[in-house]
Amino acid sequence: MGAGHGHVLYRESDSPVHRLPPEVKIVAMVVFTIAVVATPRTAFWAFGAYAVLVTAVAALARVGPRWLLSRALIELPFVLFAVALPFLGTGERVDVWGLRLSEDGLHGAWNILAKGTLGVLVSLLLAATTTTRDLIVGLDRLHCPQVLTQIATFMLRYLDVLVGEAKRMRVARISRGDDPRFLWQLRGFAAGIGALFLRAFERGERVYLAMLSRGYTGRMPAVWQGEGAATAGQWLVAATVPVLAASIAATAVVLS
Repeated sequence: MGAGHGHVLYRESDSPVHRLPPEVKIVAMVVFTIAVVATPRTAFWAFGAYAVLVTAVAALARVGPRWLLSRALIELPFVLFAVALPFLGTGERVDVWGLRLSEDGLHGAWNILAKGTLGVLVSLLLAATTTTRDLIVGLDRLHCPQVLTQIATFMLRYLDVLVGEAKRMRVARISRGDDPRFLWQLRGFAAGIGALFLRAFERGERVYLAMLSRGYTGRMPAVWQGEGAATAGQWLVAATVPVLAASIAATAVVLS
């Protein structure tokens, strides 16, 4: 873990957002998301203001719109569901481009699209500017339950090992005449998954015993977290976006 682990969404850069401690970015993302969710769906201007904030942070983090939009396609299933709502919704009908659509369905579709898209974009910005290891460190500094952070730590540490072992097992199966493309080979695939689980469990036991023999007490040592906990000034800087978002949400609620 000392060398750090990257992930496919992380973008190496030296931007001001990258340099912020992970805990302040996590809190900022959560508060921003809560503000977006709390905004009435009819406050269209508020969602435009949120989009401006996200765009400003993306520019500051040097994350291009093409990169963001291409990764945001992960919400496509929700988009398809939202598109169906105006046709399937009940209540008063309105004419839109010659189609009789449900007014409640239109509002519901807009609510899903606007809030879902903003949530996905801000999550992508967090992932693009924070390594996986730093995310876990940030959660630990925020006093997230130790069980969760340590499970995530070990999963991150040994994920590559398990993936490599699974690939070797697959090569061994194919070299013995197994063809995973055919349905009747499913039994061999299931047996391989079971064997991989047993190997992972046994490795976990050995690692745990080795850690106990080296003084492990149920919490990762402080040296693992490294230095660089957020200062008061960094908290104030990171609070700019969530405070603005909360103000927008409060204004939208009052005006609605």
